[in-house]
Amino acid sequence: MSLYLAIDAGGTKTRCALADETRVLARAETGTVKLMRVSEAEATARLRAMITQVASAAGVSPGRVQRTCFGLAGSRSESVQQWANAALEGFVGGEVVLCGDEEIALEGAFHGGPGVLVIAGTGSNAIGRAGDGSMCGAGGWGPVLGDEGSGYWIGMEAVRSALRVHDEQGEAASTRLLGVVERMWGVGSLGELVALGNLRVPAEGVKPADFAALAPEIARLAREGDAIATDVLRRAGQQLAELVLLVLRKLGRGADDVEEVAFAGSVLGEIPLVREAFDVGLAAVRPQLRIREEPADPLDGAIWRARKR
Repeated sequence: MSLYLAIDAGGTKTRCALADETRVLARAETGTVKLMRVSEAEATARLRAMITQVASAAGVSPGRVQRTCFGLAGSRSESVQQWANAALEGFVGGEVVLCGDEEIALEGAFHGGPGVLVIAGTGSNAIGRAGDGSMCGAGGWGPVLGDEGSGYWIGMEAVRSALRVHDEQGEAASTRLLGVVERMWGVGSLGELVALGNLRVPAEGVKPADFAALAPEIARLAREGDAIATDVLRRAGQQLAELVLLVLRKLGRGADDVEEVAFAGSVLGEIPLVREAFDVGLAAVRPQLRIREEPADPLDGAIWRARKR
């Protein structure tokens, strides 16, 4: 019996599954192993503990694995690739296939066929494949240089917008949103909020602010009618639509084969206002495209790729 290990390492959590040729034997989950968020030592410890757990649940040894498909955010970075290979070398058997989290999500949606997949979770990026198998992507440049429309972008853009309103219209116009941020970050004043928001590396035991964790609260404020939150979420949907349209333009004539757009991640899956703006943005330019209602599962794509390599 051949065994295949699939790993989906996102910005918030990491999931894995151990499968044979036809069925999934066991699943396990741990925290993020993204090196922008945790140290290499912690990432390695989490990854190996999760693999040990899933192998134990399946009643097999990790050394019996024939092929591992490891889909992870930031896979274009050479340092990330080196860490991933080092973390798995000698710990699991067989071949290790490294790819981006957007690639396994694309496989989860289309199983090798044409289509465009957009990921909007902690970060954001998109990838597309034409009927001839050619592929291209866009986005995924990280929270400082890109990730438009992502959970991190929503959180940061909401704080930026609230501070801009504070400057333009006074404290009363932005108090509600900034008050939510102060509560979530555990600070007691606007000055402390600004200091924490600008912190980029840990200092005196204080970690940088988690902007992505603000997204659910921004969505709640929008449901309650907050104008700043509503505007940010609509712009997030527009940004994600532009990401898909960019991939379609890059595919050129190959985009004629693309009939569907799929998505993965909590932003499009759980924030209706973002999804609404996303749908409107795509329909205005490509009305013939079908947008799937249910999210793609990147872990299913990693299983598929491990088996089909």
